[in-house]
Amino acid sequence: MKNFIFELKNQIQKGQGISFKDAEILINLDLTTQSEEIFYLSECANEIRKHFCGDKFNLCTIMNAKSGKCPEDCRYCAQSAHFTTPSPVYPLTGKVEALNLAQAVKDEGANRFSLVTSGRGLLTTKETLEVKALYEHLKANCDIHLCASHGLLNEESAKALKEAGVKTYHHNLETSRNFYHEICTTHSYQDRVDTIILAQEVGMEVCSGGIFGLGESRKDRLDMAFELKSLNIKSIPLNFLTPIEGTPMEKYQTVEPLELIKTIAVYRFINPDASIRYAGGRLQLGDLEIQGIRGGINSALTGNFLTTTGSTISSDKEMLLKEGFVLDK
Repeated sequence: MKNFIFELKNQIQKGQGISFKDAEILINLDLTTQSEEIFYLSECANEIRKHFCGDKFNLCTIMNAKSGKCPEDCRYCAQSAHFTTPSPVYPLTGKVEALNLAQAVKDEGANRFSLVTSGRGLLTTKETLEVKALYEHLKANCDIHLCASHGLLNEESAKALKEAGVKTYHHNLETSRNFYHEICTTHSYQDRVDTIILAQEVGMEVCSGGIFGLGESRKDRLDMAFELKSLNIKSIPLNFLTPIEGTPMEKYQTVEPLELIKTIAVYRFINPDASIRYAGGRLQLGDLEIQGIRGGINSALTGNFLTTTGSTISSDKEMLLKEGFVLDK
């Protein structure tokens, strides 16, 4: 198996890519009998990362700029109005609060900042203009890479975000096309794909990934990885489900850490030149968190993640510098 992995790594470094069939072999490595091969796979993923991306690492941060009462029924989300959860509820943040946080995280060392709002999306002129004004204020007063995460877009809202200075739009696929109906019924997988394409058409980069631990199969994880590749996504956040009380997934078991390390490596094999990003739930990896950094991860969401807690910017910086990465400015 190690020879197979080694040959695939060389093939990818030569620009030939990996087939779905070969990726299936990798993602189906057994945790108990093939752990040595999994760690070797992770090492090879790191070599692929170095070959295509070098040692740069970027840290992004988010602000939960509008929370709760979301009409969508995403079964993992604490902010859905369909479920009874302890998630806070508040309206859209003001310019002062947004700017203060953006400047604070920039001063700490993050180089990307995103406002995130609950709700179906920016689908009315009123909502669009309110959010656009926030980004215009941020752009005028803080030199940081602006990202945005506001759900579904139409042409008007996509263009408005671009004009306001947003460089990257975040909109996860969450899982595979075939499994999506199991986690959400109030909008479709194609709605998400359409928003991604629209954001790209107006000139924004797109950050899109998903969540592992929703009940999906290994094949579903591969399907999402190849869909992201086909959409030419170059920033891929990987979240690991944190079961939240009050949601339909509150009793779900978290995914085995070694299974996640293996999946991260396979995502690097499929998307060799992307920024593969640690996002929510990575503390579940425990002692293996560092192995993800050594096995394909080259960017991270840092600080508090909406309704769950993540690492601090300072602790992440310390870890990354020890591993030889160079932080993006």
